[in-house]
Amino acid sequence: MIDDDEKLVALVQEYLEPQGFELVVAHDGQLGLELVAAQDPALVILDLMLPSIDGLEICRRIRQTSQVPILMLTARGDDTDRIVGLELGADDYLAKPFNPRELLARLRAILRRSANAGAAPVQEPLRVGTLTVDPASRRVELAGREIDLTTAEFDLLRALAAHAGQVLSRDRLLQEVHGSGWSAYDRSVDVHVSRIRQKIGDDPKRPALLKTVRGVGYQLSREAGR
Repeated sequence: MIDDDEKLVALVQEYLEPQGFELVVAHDGQLGLELVAAQDPALVILDLMLPSIDGLEICRRIRQTSQVPILMLTARGDDTDRIVGLELGADDYLAKPFNPRELLARLRAILRRSANAGAAPVQEPLRVGTLTVDPASRRVELAGREIDLTTAEFDLLRALAAHAGQVLSRDRLLQEVHGSGWSAYDRSVDVHVSRIRQKIGDDPKRPALLKTVRGVGYQLSREAGR
């Protein structure tokens, strides 16, 4: 957890540790980056408002070398920061002040998704055109080129690949990414789609692979990458 609010960190630590979590804490951005590199954590809880290096810059730097899941903590109502955080690769966000039970639920959901590859039965790779999405190894290749995706981006693309040619609504995609009954910021799907397009080289103005069906949702073309 990278957060300079010592009282909040102590509260989170007191709540999470009896639930089986080991919380390693940094109260400034530079130390947080060093700990992420040294500790190889299962997940990062990252505050946006930090001295010296802000959370958005930390997120950007982490994503240069790691796909570790990131849960961002934001001030309530800061929609722009939430969108930018997702664009930089955060997997989810939680607005302050928050209920510790909600934090626990979100952490468990993110970790459950990250662990699915090892815990779930072996699943055959999904092949759509020259795109291959492998649920077992959580690897994505397009025309032989490996694509690095965050946990949320992978889950969203896997859902689209499993239903290639079909239009999936935002609500359906939110369920695929965050789980059933999840109340999430609906723009997160749009931001994740935008990042996937950027990574696979799809023209955002005239996407040929990952298409927007206005007012309905998104569709992965059956001819992806051909």
